[in-house]
Amino acid sequence: MAPTPPTDAELNVLIRARLAALGIDLDQLPPGTAPDPETGSPGRDSVLASLRSFVRGTVATLAAYQLPAPSGTDPDVAIALSQQHVPVLYPANSTEWRKS
Repeated sequence: MAPTPPTDAELNVLIRARLAALGIDLDQLPPGTAPDPETGSPGRDSVLASLRSFVRGTVATLAAYQLPAPSGTDPDVAIALSQQHVPVLYPANSTEWRKS
């Protein structure tokens, strides 16, 4: 069964929650789609529409990204290789940290 895409209302809740976790309150923007004539701030509805479009168009693409594997690699192994940790600047420090 294919997953059901989220509704606009569900995405609004997700977006507001993520922004709230960062300390951003969309309620500070003017209501509607028209920008504020004094400050030029975009309307709340237009910001949410733009962010919904971003989430729908980008998040699935990023989630499906798989690091490239050397040519000729077995597909099952390629999936496992894509889950490897990224290189770190100071591997000795990272190794010691994981031991404790």
